[in-house]
Amino acid sequence: MTLTQQQEFDALVQHAKLAGQARDWQGARQAWVKALELLPPDSEEYRVTKTRIENIDLQLSEKNVWKKRLAKLGPIGTGLLVALSKGKLLLLGLTKITTLVSMLAFFAVYWSLFGWRFALGFVVSIYIHEMGHVMALRKYNIAASAPMFIPFLGAFVRMRQYPGNVGEDARVGLAGPIWGLGSAVAAWLAAITTGLPVWYAIAHTAAWLNLFNLLPIWQLDGGRGFRALTRKQRGMAAGVAIAMWAVTHQTILLLIALGAGYRLFSRDYPADDDNIILMQYAGLIVLLSLLMAMTDHIVSSSL
Repeated sequence: MTLTQQQEFDALVQHAKLAGQARDWQGARQAWVKALELLPPDSEEYRVTKTRIENIDLQLSEKNVWKKRLAKLGPIGTGLLVALSKGKLLLLGLTKITTLVSMLAFFAVYWSLFGWRFALGFVVSIYIHEMGHVMALRKYNIAASAPMFIPFLGAFVRMRQYPGNVGEDARVGLAGPIWGLGSAVAAWLAAITTGLPVWYAIAHTAAWLNLFNLLPIWQLDGGRGFRALTRKQRGMAAGVAIAMWAVTHQTILLLIALGAGYRLFSRDYPADDDNIILMQYAGLIVLLSLLMAMTDHIVSSSL
């Protein structure tokens, strides 16, 4: 590729990413197609770019199917389409019958164990966590399923395509706990406002669940985030976990530190630092552990 072609390719990639962030999928697709024409077919960049185009095609096909179905309902369908497009940030997953049914089954199980108030707050907090993954996947044009709930295990989103690199995968992984932190903080604010113990219990459980997902092992969100951290940054993350354990005495932080220590000796670390991922990971550890500590004594006294 000549220097002029490289500059044109970089400009097209930047345009495609900006269009994707603005949800202009047609514009993003056109830019990726033009960028693809500049690449040698046997290159890795060609494969990644082609995958991005396929992801956009899949999203556009699913979107068109829903438009056609709702259009058959006339004015009612048009109204539903507008409502869904405006509220899709959080309601996107509920348009899938599999998500809705599994979510109701999940809710029913926890209602029978802890009452409907806690069960509703718990299932909503998990849903928000999973929608964080979904929205990050959409940002990177990665096709994926809607959230699926499994009682006693949680929920998951199945990717239909792999992220382009470890940085994207890490950002998709940590998007869940970031959104989950928001739900835990919302429950904590509701607890402060109302004084109801159930809100403290929801805030505490949501914080614990998202902190558990930061364990840097296997396919947990923390494990995906750690793939983008260098050995030095992994040591820093372990240090943050140990420091917060000394402050909050939350046992799960020791498990995170142990997992981080183990990952220091694995050989899957990248060559370059990713400071954004490090700040996100460390910030989540600090805020979630503090939230657990602030609700711990109230939840314990209410049991």
